[in-house]
Amino acid sequence: MTTPKQVKIYGIKSCDTMKKAFTWLDDNDIAYVFHDFKKETPDAPTIQNWIEHLPLDSLINKRGTTWRKLDDETKQSLDDKVAVSLIQTNASIVKRPLLEVDGQFHLGFKADQYGTIFNQ
Repeated sequence: MTTPKQVKIYGIKSCDTMKKAFTWLDDNDIAYVFHDFKKETPDAPTIQNWIEHLPLDSLINKRGTTWRKLDDETKQSLDDKVAVSLIQTNASIVKRPLLEVDGQFHLGFKADQYGTIFNQ
């Protein structure tokens, strides 16, 4: 396995899917930096980078309560600019976990997907 230079994982510590991802990374001795949305709001350039690399429909968790609580006008006007503001206001709308490995982005957690990403 080639050791990645930089692994970042973004999300919320209490999220069950995040816990599974942490466990997988720890069990496979993969060092990572965790960015907790509850403690640090992503800045606009970081969010813009995500939007440039991930489809907006995938990046935004439309099945979560955060999305469902939004008014219809906000949902219908969702574009890159609105998404940056929306994520800065409430980062929990981002699908979790958001994994960044050497500049490549991956959403969600599945053990086999992580195995492929890290050549396990």
